[in-house]
Amino acid sequence: MMAHFPTKQPPLIRWFPALAQHGPLIWRLTACAAFLVAAAVWAGAGGGATGFLMGLAAGVGAYMALNIGANDVANNIGPTVGARVIPLGAALVMAAVCEAAGAIIAGGDVVGTIRKGIIDPSLIPNTMAYVRVMLAALLAAALWLNLATMIGAPVSTTHSIVGGVLGAGIAAAGFGVVDWGVMGGVAASWVLSPALGAGLAAMCLYLVKRSITWSPDKLSAAQRGVPVLAAAMAWAFTTYLMLKGLSKITDIGLVQAMLGGLVAALPVWALMRAHVARRLPYLRNCKGSVNRLLAVPLVLAAGSLSFAHGSNDVANAIGPLAGIFDALSSGTINSNAGIPLWIMALGAIGLAAGLVLFGPRLVRTIGGEITRLDAIRAYCIAMAATLTVILASQLGMPVSTTHVTVGAILGVGFLRERLKAQHQGILAEIRANHGAGQQAADRFIDRFHATPFTERAALLADLKARNGLSGQTMPAPKPKHALVDRAVVLRIIAAWLVTVPAAAAMASLIYFTLRGIMLP
Repeated sequence: MMAHFPTKQPPLIRWFPALAQHGPLIWRLTACAAFLVAAAVWAGAGGGATGFLMGLAAGVGAYMALNIGANDVANNIGPTVGARVIPLGAALVMAAVCEAAGAIIAGGDVVGTIRKGIIDPSLIPNTMAYVRVMLAALLAAALWLNLATMIGAPVSTTHSIVGGVLGAGIAAAGFGVVDWGVMGGVAASWVLSPALGAGLAAMCLYLVKRSITWSPDKLSAAQRGVPVLAAAMAWAFTTYLMLKGLSKITDIGLVQAMLGGLVAALPVWALMRAHVARRLPYLRNCKGSVNRLLAVPLVLAAGSLSFAHGSNDVANAIGPLAGIFDALSSGTINSNAGIPLWIMALGAIGLAAGLVLFGPRLVRTIGGEITRLDAIRAYCIAMAATLTVILASQLGMPVSTTHVTVGAILGVGFLRERLKAQHQGILAEIRANHGAGQQAADRFIDRFHATPFTERAALLADLKARNGLSGQTMPAPKPKHALVDRAVVLRIIAAWLVTVPAAAAMASLIYFTLRGIMLP
């Protein structure tokens, strides 16, 4: 009999047994702490009298960037990962690279440090009060995002920083400093963003089902429809990237962006048409084949969304930080401040690191905990989110990509519940109106499914007429199993409702704490 010797554990495990269970988390936290310390030391070195404040602000800005990466980027890759189009690890790496590239390449030369014009900087008493406002807003927003990520609730980073600026601004200069008209628009977007995303996603899914997946010959329908879907996605995403990313570098209007999208869509249609033609002989006549054909466009969409997100939402972390740097350097308060390259790089690295280290929790929530996704549903979610942001930006309506994406997921899930209930009702009608027995009813159901969608209503009407039941319809039953997890939805909505007030309350407390510490 062989003797079994205990495996010798590394010294750290012997000295600290908790490392065996919580080691991965501890290493991730250590990496984050090292990043924050490095950012603070780099920014504070050689800063003279303001070096400590600049270092503190850089550390808080880096902390905010980490939390944006951990919470917000899941919206871009979650549906694609949930549809099992790309593995989680590969999606994290791709999104991290695209986020960092978007932040550095198209992050913008000038970013408003008072987000969305929430407060009037001219009413802030002095430069140091302004620094405290921005610092408190950053820290409060980062803490709230950190808490939301821990409980698995995707929330709006823009609304978090808006709440932080709101609370700290009121603490510094009273309620008169707030532009309540802008705040009303932000509040309206809480309802309009998810509602618009849900409606567009449900409409897109219904059209895809009618034109492709409900067709008896799914392969022929896919051969016609999938290249069109890919071209539509190329048009929408190119338009989105030009409006939200390249517009930071050069002046681009909606018409120019849409024409640019059309230029990108035409070659994509041709390439996808050839790709589908090559794949078609090896595919079965089923919905799964359509899902496989949409894999490549979905991966490209996830990368494009990540690039655009990095170019746009990095301002939530580095905008206030740039304002602090400008105020400490010049001694004056500016509504807009140029962003040095090192601050841009800090935000880009923070976004990427936060996503890789702590992003999987929210990716799983977005990708599968709300409702089950496949490539077709993920396509509809991505299209709805993109179209909603384009439409809202042209209407001047502030929207949250988080709210839009989650709303699109809910639209897809609830539409599936509705369609499932309707289908169950139709099958019940067929069985109730078919007096020739169970086998005859089953044969009629097979014939019903093999009939083109536009002809099914006439087929069912003919069956009821032959049985003298023309015009009578059975109520659609509820599906036996809900396709949307209501508990997860309620948790997310609750987090949305308290984001602005929670961030505002924390920011005001932090502001007063900083004032007490920093006053002579």
